[in-house]
Amino acid sequence: MPQHRSAAKALRQSLKRRLRNKAIKTRVKTEVKKFLATLQSGTLEEAEAAFRRAQSMIQRAVSKGTLHHRTAARKISRLAAKLNAKKAEAQQ
Repeated sequence: MPQHRSAAKALRQSLKRRLRNKAIKTRVKTEVKKFLATLQSGTLEEAEAAFRRAQSMIQRAVSKGTLHHRTAARKISRLAAKLNAKKAEAQQ
């Protein structure tokens, strides 16, 4: 246990942050999984809507300080590449 008041407060703050970050990351992962599932079985319009939701959730995690902006850019880029590949496949 912390020996000083400041250390006790830091512990409380870190616990709060950890829970908030965990919740945000879980929401991001859920949206990404929904997008990938829609990409496999849904229509292209549904996949695009799911991509926008996932992208929004990832950007929100960046604004909250949970994800690094380059990590978010990498994740969004990979999702967009999958969506574009599906579009190209649909055109053929």
